[in-house]
Amino acid sequence: MPIQTINPATGRIEKTFVEFSKEEIKKAIDDSHNAFIKWKKTDFSERSKLMKNVASVLKNKRDEYAFIITTEMGKPIKQSIAEVEKCAWVCEYFADYSEKMLEKEIIETDASESYVEFDPLGVILAVMPWNFPFWQVFRFAAPSIMAGNVGLLKHSSNVPMCALAIEQIFLNAGFPKNVFKTLLIGSEPVKEIIRDPRIKAATLTGSEPAGRKIAEACGRELKKIVLELGGSDPFIVLDDVNIDEVVKFAVNARLINNGQSCIAAKRFIVVENIYEEFSYKFIKAMEQVKIGDPMDESTELGPIAREDLLYELDALVKESVSKGAKILTGGKILPGRGFYYAPTILDNLKKGMSAYDEEIFGPVASLIKAKDVEDAIRIANDSPLGLGASIWTGNIQKAKEIATEIESGSVFINGMVKSDPRLPFGGVKNSGYGRELSHYGIKEFVNIKSVWIK
Repeated sequence: MPIQTINPATGRIEKTFVEFSKEEIKKAIDDSHNAFIKWKKTDFSERSKLMKNVASVLKNKRDEYAFIITTEMGKPIKQSIAEVEKCAWVCEYFADYSEKMLEKEIIETDASESYVEFDPLGVILAVMPWNFPFWQVFRFAAPSIMAGNVGLLKHSSNVPMCALAIEQIFLNAGFPKNVFKTLLIGSEPVKEIIRDPRIKAATLTGSEPAGRKIAEACGRELKKIVLELGGSDPFIVLDDVNIDEVVKFAVNARLINNGQSCIAAKRFIVVENIYEEFSYKFIKAMEQVKIGDPMDESTELGPIAREDLLYELDALVKESVSKGAKILTGGKILPGRGFYYAPTILDNLKKGMSAYDEEIFGPVASLIKAKDVEDAIRIANDSPLGLGASIWTGNIQKAKEIATEIESGSVFINGMVKSDPRLPFGGVKNSGYGRELSHYGIKEFVNIKSVWIK
């Protein structure tokens, strides 16, 4: 895939970039490694000051960065603004708390003194996706760099302007050159980069096939990797809710980021005695969503990020319908410029259909009827993925019991699934392994070293 900015709202090529040569890749790794030798010796106060500068740069040029995000991947401009603001938050959070998270732990043993310390590893390769082109990078970079590592970014080929802008943000904030470096490359060179002994670990957010390839490459080199491979999040609705209120959340949970979020609700599991009412109101709400130019602040749903992904989404819907799924609304590519797909709801879904078994990346909701609470839990867990889940009910104690039974990395009760710097983020099953964010995430890329003194 060429490295290009193609505006998904118009289909127009905005800019084309030259991919790095082998020599440029080698030099980037050299530069990153040399930067690490110095950066690892900086104290937390210096790191914190610079990371807070990053937050300030993000805030001061928020609208400019939001414009780039929307131009490259098409999310509504308000959501792009919110993404930039969240990046500033994660930088401030780890600037404030990394030192405490990584302070030595005193352990009583038979030694005169013993403790655990947390040392940086070195150059960390980040293979990042296009759907949150700033947030995915910063949620890796802020804790990793605060821990004393340096970051080498291979971003998705359709968001090169975002990738370059992020590198420049670190430079504008006063970071030494090459503490954070962007590689303009496709997927082909990644395995060779991982083989380089100066690359100490990797992190990937992306598809399951991509995760398997990168994990295999890291496994051959015995290198640590963190994987976040998407989800097919259940949105479980019990019969004691205010349906009108929950439907509002359901629409937002499915359509956020134009439906292209790993933690967007995808399977709407509703108990049967309210299924018909929920379905009726869900359809009406989806049909009222404003679709249009993502640069318009009133737009609620923009285009799919790439043309190939638009046709993949349409094929998935058609495949499910061919096996008996029913389209309640939408189910079609919208005419005109850009890569737009109608807000869609499918029901009569069964195992063996793509819309039941796979992650759907786009504004398509899978509506599934459950006989009761136990059946809802069974359906929620009947997936190879396990990233997030939400439960909607007035009975909090019951929801806590259900949460324990759900196979996912997070469960939100009466709220949409989201990432938060204070909470660990990641999945189970085919959604990957390892954690980002919080004190759990920052310790993924450190040497947890025991020191024993007699």
